[in-house]
Amino acid sequence: MWLAEISILKSKKKNLESYAKNLIKRSPYTSGVSIVAPAYNEEMTIVENVNSLLAQDYPLFEVIIVNDGSKDGTLQKLIGNFDLVEVPYAYVAQLKTKPYKRMFKSTNPEFAKLKVVDKENGGTKADAVNAGLNAASFPYFINTDVDCILAKDAIIQCILPLLSQENIIAVSGAMALSNGCKVEKGQIIEAYPPHKLIPLFQTLEYMRSFLIGKMGWSTINAMPNVSGGYGLFKTDVVISAGGYSPDSFAEDMDMLIRMVAYCCEAKIPYKIIQIPYTCCWTEGPGNLKVLSRQRIRWGRGLIQTFYNHRRIVGNWKYSRLGKITLPYLFIFEFLAPVIEFFGFFTLIILGIMGAINWGYALIMFLAIYTFCVLLSIVVISFDYTVGGSYKTVKSYLWILIAALAEPFIYHPMVVFFSIRGYWNYLLGKKAVWGEMTRKGFAKKETTN
Repeated sequence: MWLAEISILKSKKKNLESYAKNLIKRSPYTSGVSIVAPAYNEEMTIVENVNSLLAQDYPLFEVIIVNDGSKDGTLQKLIGNFDLVEVPYAYVAQLKTKPYKRMFKSTNPEFAKLKVVDKENGGTKADAVNAGLNAASFPYFINTDVDCILAKDAIIQCILPLLSQENIIAVSGAMALSNGCKVEKGQIIEAYPPHKLIPLFQTLEYMRSFLIGKMGWSTINAMPNVSGGYGLFKTDVVISAGGYSPDSFAEDMDMLIRMVAYCCEAKIPYKIIQIPYTCCWTEGPGNLKVLSRQRIRWGRGLIQTFYNHRRIVGNWKYSRLGKITLPYLFIFEFLAPVIEFFGFFTLIILGIMGAINWGYALIMFLAIYTFCVLLSIVVISFDYTVGGSYKTVKSYLWILIAALAEPFIYHPMVVFFSIRGYWNYLLGKKAVWGEMTRKGFAKKETTN
């Protein structure tokens, strides 16, 4: 919390936004940015989401939609709504992917920034992002999901740190859930917190992750990952590091580890920055079934990442990533669900045996619960201070209600899903990327 507060205060002091934004818009040296967004069976929201990506208030960018073998009407909706035609294109496969089929561009000047890459399904987001990178034209790219809605100044917010700091290879923007928000023409018109429990818990989880966890890690240049939902990267570093791993189920963490490893081995100075401003809104899992599928995959991806990069854990050659970040994550992210899972059953057994001092146990519980709620109150205040997700105090009351209930409802479920992910990996159970069921966005403020 202390490190995050330092980072947020520094960010506010440095951010002379009106001058900096004007400089970025007028300068002939402004770096171009490619927005890469894979799409698989996204017909419910594809048009609004592409409109959101195209609405960026930035002078030089392109939007690359990768149709990853969609089986629904995703490609047809893109062609019909954006006047797309197939064009000849010199596609150079710097990164290996499933076969590339064709390139589409628009005949309408209004959509001149749009490219659509059509390819065979690769089974993971990583394969699709690599195909997008093969078609990217600019030195920086933004990795996002096509279901995400970007703030109009999302690119500028991520470019701003590059004006005052050197050697930045990645910038992570904060994310929030769009469930329950009012959306028009691919933009968030009014932001409301979700009223359903599962998305509401995730909203609090996102706030903690970005405004406490990642802001703290960013302060000491020890970021563990840049979210696959939204992040800006230096294109040549990602390609030099081998691109995204197609067999990874935690491609965001895996990619950042390999970027840092590449920089350390090549003795290239690097910085990875987290900014506190909400750049991206995404539709989170709205029910238990979809949430379980997502978190089981995340659990599987975590154990897979630690196994694949076990040589880096504790290795001083890899700077703070090897010395601090990965050892910490191994204990508090990877081992924590295992300890909690077995600790729960141990508590039951000890209770049956009469081996628990219940008075002391109650004091411990109240102390831990108070700290959990305090942490949530701090992160809510951070978000409100930086003008983050919501504009009214009333909206944040819903998040506070979630904070009071989370330890009893949401957290145990996440622990269980993580254990299942580990178990599936150890058993060698076949994994698939899975489909995220979209409900689309309300045209007026409704339930999510």
